Amino acid sequence: MAHSSSRPQTLPPLRHLLVVGCGGREQALAWALRRCPGIEAVWVTPGNGGTQDLDNCKSLAVGEQDPEGLIKACREQAIDLVVIGPEAPLAAGVADRLRDAKIAVFGPSAEGAQLESSKAWAKALMREAGIPTAGHWTVASAIEGLELLKQLQRPLVVKADGLAAGKGVTVAETLEETEAAIRDAFAGRFGCAGERLVLEERLRGPEVSVFALCDGERMVLLPPAQDHKRLLEGDRGPNTGGMGAYAPAPLLDQAGLEQVQQLVLEPTLQALRDQGIHYRGVIYAGLMLTQEGPQVIEFNCRFGDPECQTLMPLMGPELANVLQACALGCLDQAPELSVAQTCSACVVAAAEGYPETPRKGDLIQLKSDPDSQRQLFHAGTRRQDDGQVVTAGGRVLTQVAQAADFDQAFASAYAGLELVRFNGMQFRRDIGYQVRRS
Repeated sequence: MAHSSSRPQTLPPLRHLLVVGCGGREQALAWALRRCPGIEAVWVTPGNGGTQDLDNCKSLAVGEQDPEGLIKACREQAIDLVVIGPEAPLAAGVADRLRDAKIAVFGPSAEGAQLESSKAWAKALMREAGIPTAGHWTVASAIEGLELLKQLQRPLVVKADGLAAGKGVTVAETLEETEAAIRDAFAGRFGCAGERLVLEERLRGPEVSVFALCDGERMVLLPPAQDHKRLLEGDRGPNTGGMGAYAPAPLLDQAGLEQVQQLVLEPTLQALRDQGIHYRGVIYAGLMLTQEGPQVIEFNCRFGDPECQTLMPLMGPELANVLQACALGCLDQAPELSVAQTCSACVVAAAEGYPETPRKGDLIQLKSDPDSQRQLFHAGTRRQDDGQVVTAGGRVLTQVAQAADFDQAFASAYAGLELVRFNGMQFRRDIGYQVRRS
């Protein structure tokens, strides 16, 4: 892996970018990167039904876990930087393969991606580094888990150790719910992701997401965001990948953000370095703000979805160079990332049956939107041969809007959703209730 000895003296030219992934997060990244000066083209692989609607963006039919195909595409298109969106290719070592082929990549190695791909590994790292997090136990069988529950006699948070697409966590309210979640996981609910479980003490307090762009030694923090995991209004119903978000979340002011950097993010980067891992990508800390201070609920090794869609419109024109500098291990040579001082709101439009069995193939009707302070990012969509766009996933579209305050931003986002129609479309009308007055 490239270390500081191979650092470039100045950032090389940056014209052609490749974003790996097909969701709303990748659509937002492509949209933000193509706005940066000097960027001539952004390819998205495999992209979705909305990729070609972005200026100077093109889809490439290469799988996100096909390193040979990605390397070939990078050579053919003279790609200067690859940005990997989802966790699965990172956990599978796609970034390592690209780096071995001398391609600049924003995204951690498979070793670094264990922050997300193994909850038990991440917990051990936090314990060694003294990073504040809930008490926990790792169990490898239902018998072991149920025995522990019997000893503790209190409800626990039950987490699949491996990747479960953001749906591998049960926050149990009762002993019975905890027991059912343990039995379900070991009965195969999450496949091999649930062969080990991490059982955790419950923390109390509001949740907030903080993203640090890292070059292995240094970091830049983005504004904090807050997402809404539950399907239904009033934070009820099943957990989802996320139904909406807003930024900057006022839960953390500048002093609070600096505290998180000192208590959580810098020790994490140092602990990774102590293991020989030069982490070049985003560290996403999911935090709970408890009465004792911020505690880590979980780490992810990529941008959150939909938080990424909320944050990207706030990013300044330096974003592409900042990600490039992270990829090359020289963040000190990047221009300072400017951030728009406005409020950003986003609401997810999901398919009928989401999250369990989302319906696919419904025609999406989109009216053009004249408002430059709104963005509609495609996620689970597919463009048919006849040019029509249809639903192709659980979370179909993300409507984002910026304004001077959250009331205006959310009013605008919901107005934008009125220009969108597909059968069975569902969305929450109370996203951002924490910061809205109306």
